[in-house]
Amino acid sequence: MQPRIPRQSAGEQGARRPDGTDLDARFGEELAPVVTGARRRAVRDGDRQIDTAHLLHSLIEYDPEARAVLGEGPQVARLLGYLVQRSIGYGLRWQSTVEDSGAVPVVTGAAGFSPLAATAMEGARARAVRRGADRPTGVDLLAALVTDPQARAVEVLGRAAVEPRTVLARVENHFEPTP
Repeated sequence: MQPRIPRQSAGEQGARRPDGTDLDARFGEELAPVVTGARRRAVRDGDRQIDTAHLLHSLIEYDPEARAVLGEGPQVARLLGYLVQRSIGYGLRWQSTVEDSGAVPVVTGAAGFSPLAATAMEGARARAVRRGADRPTGVDLLAALVTDPQARAVEVLGRAAVEPRTVLARVENHFEPTP
């Protein structure tokens, strides 16, 4: 009998990324576990591409700063509950569909990502550049994930009563220098 969840390659199990992954060097090692986790979820869920909900789930799991920006307590627990239910419940309608709102220009050259997820990855990089950083952080990616109201990540946040504008305000406060 074949296992339902594909086995990880040795590269995915350790700190080294497997060859041929679509994580561009511009995103750095900080986002590598986030993308690897999102890729695993996409495969396990039977999705053809990593979408913004996969990235959001991995951010919560692997990035403590992004998780802190989302808040504490029941909201985050409810958010994780919706993300976990994705493969067995409401997220089934997303299977075999491409996440693309048409509201933002599609970023090309990001194999393995939905158009909105690719745009979010580029948006995270652009946010990092604007604040003078070489590489984006998970908080940059979180901010980029909530900018398109048609993104699956925004839908999941809404179901958990997390307002995207509040998330963006918290991101801005996160990066403000402390006196």
